Amino acid sequence: MKKIKVGLLTMSDGREYLHKTFEELNFTKQHAIANALTETGLFEVVEGERIIGSNTVAKEEGIRLKENSVEVTIFNYSIWCYPQYTVVARNFAPGPYILFSNLHPSQCGMVGMLAAAGSLDQLGVRYTKLWGDISDETVKTKMISYLKAAAAVNRLRGLTFGNFGGRPLGMYTAVANLEQWQKDFGIDSENIEQDDIIRAGEKADEAEVEKAFKWLNEKVGLIKYDGKVLTEEKLRTQIRSYIGLRDIIAQKKLDFVGIKAHGDLTDRYCTMDIAEALLNDPYDWNGPKEPTVAATESDMDGALTMQIFKTLSNTPVLFADVRHYDAENDIWYFSNSGTHATYFAGASFDPDVNLPLVDLLPETPDYPAGGAAVHHFAKEGKVTLARLARKDGKYKLTVVPAEFVTFDREKMVKLGSVTTPQWPVAFAKLKVTPDKFINDYPCNHIHGVYGDYVDELINVAKILDIPVEIFE
Repeated sequence: MKKIKVGLLTMSDGREYLHKTFEELNFTKQHAIANALTETGLFEVVEGERIIGSNTVAKEEGIRLKENSVEVTIFNYSIWCYPQYTVVARNFAPGPYILFSNLHPSQCGMVGMLAAAGSLDQLGVRYTKLWGDISDETVKTKMISYLKAAAAVNRLRGLTFGNFGGRPLGMYTAVANLEQWQKDFGIDSENIEQDDIIRAGEKADEAEVEKAFKWLNEKVGLIKYDGKVLTEEKLRTQIRSYIGLRDIIAQKKLDFVGIKAHGDLTDRYCTMDIAEALLNDPYDWNGPKEPTVAATESDMDGALTMQIFKTLSNTPVLFADVRHYDAENDIWYFSNSGTHATYFAGASFDPDVNLPLVDLLPETPDYPAGGAAVHHFAKEGKVTLARLARKDGKYKLTVVPAEFVTFDREKMVKLGSVTTPQWPVAFAKLKVTPDKFINDYPCNHIHGVYGDYVDELINVAKILDIPVEIFE
């Protein structure tokens, strides 16, 4: 993931003699912020070349940040400063914005920040306030969380979603409004026929198909050929579908995709389980690669949620159905026939760790075209789950902090067999009651990554100006 480019401007007093008096202090505080962020390896900081003590400098420094294509701007306050400079700089410096007050009790930096914030409120400008010492890890963590959220939102703009096949199985929740996506997120959507996947797959280089076939046979734990639903030739067809999708994505310059599959490809070609898993994975037989978010059932808001997660975490993202609640073990079964990347089997970027834990099993009879289902159990660990969804035409973000748990394999196989034995499963423990989850969770699909990204998602919702609910 490319570094997040952060702009950093420090405001000053409009009285020239005070501006000069505190110029060195202001630069010291500014450099401390820049150094703290740069040392993380996540950010490229574009510092103000001048401390802002006039409208002219505010304008010129703001323009310089714009010309450097920063993705988020920090306005820094160490002393009392004229609020008008923040207002003027904001006309040019790219948002979102952090207003940061250093802890310096002998000076009025906090007063300056609050005065600037009040001015932005009057203009209807959104921002976040942060105060403290950047050397304090708590303060630094809060700043990093917001900067990552700002980049995740900004990096949505200009993306193109590839929609293969359109609405699946009558799901309203899988279809988003194109005008709303462009207005709220800056995303375009291109509709693509699923037959294009077949045509592109037929053109796949046979040497690469064989390379992939050999790689899967050598790497995965088990391929359960049955001579009917899952044959060697059907697996090769699934490999071709992945190669075809990969080539279409490259040719059309798609950034993330959704694939209907059901009722068309699953009836007469093959299931998309292999293709969707490998698109979402950080590797294939050619080595490491960037995951491409691929949502099964062409779930547009699901893919959008996943794309935000991907930018926040720089890891593959889970797509699953909310399938079942097991009261005896107090666990939820999150399982789906497609899109469950093999990464989740071992939570590693190394296929040699994950793939031995993966089995390719004959697909369920519900999909008569046949092929392999990608079966595994998600590795245990703390996760953050979420879903962007609409109610009465307005978006809301639901965040579900959780933990994936595992048992001995015999028990997991037994548990998984009560749903669809061929499909991958993440066994999850939630912090909310089952009734609360069922009553308030907004749809049938859920998405997430390993780690704690609750604060980042709260900031994403704040930047997008949408409500957020945390299930904890």
